Amino acid sequence: MSRYDLSIPELTELVTSWGEPAFRAKQIWQGLYAERPVDPWASTTLPRSMRSKLERAPEFASALRLAHTSTSDRDTTVKWLWELHDKAQIETVLMHYPERSTVCISSQAGCAMGCGFCATGQAGFERQLTSGEIVEQVIRAGAEAARTGRRLSNVVFMGMGEPMANYANVWRAVERIQADIGLSARHLTISTVGIVPGIRRLASESLPVNLAVSLHAANDELRNELVPINKTYPLEAIAQACEIYVSAKHRRLSFEWALIDGVNDRSSDASELAYYAHRLGAHVNLIPLNPTPGYLAQGTSGNGVRSFAGRLLAMGVNVTVRRNRGTGIDAACGQLRASVRVGGSVRPVALGGPRSSLDRVGPERPAPDGLVAQVQADPVVASS
Repeated sequence: MSRYDLSIPELTELVTSWGEPAFRAKQIWQGLYAERPVDPWASTTLPRSMRSKLERAPEFASALRLAHTSTSDRDTTVKWLWELHDKAQIETVLMHYPERSTVCISSQAGCAMGCGFCATGQAGFERQLTSGEIVEQVIRAGAEAARTGRRLSNVVFMGMGEPMANYANVWRAVERIQADIGLSARHLTISTVGIVPGIRRLASESLPVNLAVSLHAANDELRNELVPINKTYPLEAIAQACEIYVSAKHRRLSFEWALIDGVNDRSSDASELAYYAHRLGAHVNLIPLNPTPGYLAQGTSGNGVRSFAGRLLAMGVNVTVRRNRGTGIDAACGQLRASVRVGGSVRPVALGGPRSSLDRVGPERPAPDGLVAQVQADPVVASS
């Protein structure tokens, strides 16, 4: 347990067990969740004797020890590699935009989903993060944003790990981020590769957080290879769960699509995606695949990305092209950890073997029946 795993009742109980008045717990709490947080033993509002106790208490240790920092894009992207108490490592990325500052946080050390194009998936799963380890990533990012005169405005659970596979701790962190850090639930986004029970559970929660599904393919044959959990939760099951979420929350659903050259960037892929997105009224975020040493395929070229986006726009899909941030600092999930670890190696992943559907770049599949009649007629201009 670390300082951000403590609840107010737990903190109060601990402080009073030392013979201190209960109101000291609130003072500590306010310091921990301030825009520029301070270590409890550095708080000048507390008596010296108590600060000495706090400095020695293991419950007030920081969960995150800085192992490496990288910055790029004229300091608009900062990536941290943190080491945890058991030597597990996680990553956090802070991205500044003209109108907002967004932090991408991890929910697990490693990931068990096995997506071959993801550096985290290549490294495998280590353990779940506690809610405090998740919250502290946001605290650290907020402090860095404040240091540069900015305010952290958005949190996305799109870092290392599958949030829905650590649901209880992720949701406790969401509640803390909303109630104590003060970020609106509408500025919090939970991403999933399509864990259907988690999506259904999210629909029943009180806070209207956003949902993003890492789709990457809109037919089961291809998605089974790109995202292996699709064999357990296929596209139709995901669509039904997303319909429940949209109906309950009235929030925009997003699909993340990492564009891989010759794999999921063909006109038939665009047609399948448009059909699937229209059914759910989903917004599509296109992301050129970040290169990883363990995956042999390349990201789609700039012209290919624009062409794919244009096809979606022509079919009435709301689409945004996300600019790669921090490619030079290993900003894709798991890249920094893989590159910093001494003696670490990542086994290259081939494109599914000689008989894999990923090797078949043609002929393209026909568009789903009725697609043209079902898509919206008012395309939105893509942005970068």
